[in-house]
Amino acid sequence: MKKTDRRKIVLVGTGMVGMSYAYALLNQNLCDELALIDLNEKKAQGEAMDLNHGVAFSGGNMEIYAGKYADCQDADLVVLTAGLPQKEGESRLDLLKENRKIFQEILTEIMQSGFHGIFLIATNPVDIMSRVVCEISGFPPEKVIGTGTALDTARLRYLLGEKFMIDPRNMHAYVMGEHGDSEFVPWSQAMMSTKPIFDLCSETEGCHFQELLEIEEEVRMAAYKIIAAKKATYYGIGMAMSRITKAIFGNEYSVLTVSAYLNGEYGEKGIFIGVPCVVNREGIDRIVELPLGAEEKKRLHLSCETLEQTYQDIVQQ
Repeated sequence: MKKTDRRKIVLVGTGMVGMSYAYALLNQNLCDELALIDLNEKKAQGEAMDLNHGVAFSGGNMEIYAGKYADCQDADLVVLTAGLPQKEGESRLDLLKENRKIFQEILTEIMQSGFHGIFLIATNPVDIMSRVVCEISGFPPEKVIGTGTALDTARLRYLLGEKFMIDPRNMHAYVMGEHGDSEFVPWSQAMMSTKPIFDLCSETEGCHFQELLEIEEEVRMAAYKIIAAKKATYYGIGMAMSRITKAIFGNEYSVLTVSAYLNGEYGEKGIFIGVPCVVNREGIDRIVELPLGAEEKKRLHLSCETLEQTYQDIVQQ
């Protein structure tokens, strides 16, 4: 994509997640045209008006408006945040049945428009919803990207940076698997710059592996804690979505832990799950296969089994 090309996004869902993303797009000047779609058309109009009043303070001249599904026809990116929100005490997988029905209706409208760009999905449970989008739309898997464990990875890097007093951007560690309870950190691959995290921990007074496991658990429980405190999470995921968008429109070939379709990678097939991927203008260019340890491979397999079983349970109902 040339820099002079017009970058168009259609955002379906103007809840807190969707609008946190839209606000990030405006502030970072990540697109030229943004259409907002919501079941509540009046809300979409109000959100567009509110954002437009900030354009003069932004770094560009973004066109923002309340759109229709027909606007998807020439969009580069359709971003899906619509769906029921996660309630306190509710797992992401509990959301599947309701949100799958909602997506069936939305995708019918989008496909009728003639859309042929890239899907970015943030609706939870995101791994399964990404699979739903791929199967209903018939799109090539590389054109369907879920936010996966991108936010979980950012949470991990933040906590590791705080622990070791290092800029989080220099903590190279990933969260893999389901964006949810079965996610895990492959600690064998975690680095500070080029220094293995195990070496860094051994050189840090008072640091031990159990503390790293506690950080992993804190990452896993972060969303539940935020929901208990303020009923929803949206800023972090909005930033994660904007980062993925930047990688797509900038043709960056950046490595991000997004929800991608496994077709033999890591010995798994037919599953959308959070793994490190190279993201560019065409979507997912390739999946990065890390040399996981034996226990880490087991945890990834368990996460895949969890998602597959849940998906099949819903499909068979």
